[in-house]
Amino acid sequence: MPALKLRLTAGEDAARLLMNLIGSLDGIESVEEIADLMPHMDDPDSSSRGLPDDIGPGTHLIRIEASNDTVVRRVLDVAEAAARDRGAVLEVVDDEED
Repeated sequence: MPALKLRLTAGEDAARLLMNLIGSLDGIESVEEIADLMPHMDDPDSSSRGLPDDIGPGTHLIRIEASNDTVVRRVLDVAEAAARDRGAVLEVVDDEED
């Protein structure tokens, strides 16, 4: 079963809307937000040291399981259009990054 991971940089509402939209597509087996293991800590020498990290939108790592590769391509098209419409940033995450 093909799987796809997307990292969305957006608020909670946009992430929830995208997950619901993807989940409503035919051929989707599951859509879930998973723990993002990418470190988001401040570098001690960084100019942002000590600043609050709640100034902008959060990141959401979303894992989608689809019935076939055609559905995966459809998910990408829908996700890209939805992110663009909402001013969000969408990134396809390679399995090698995990």
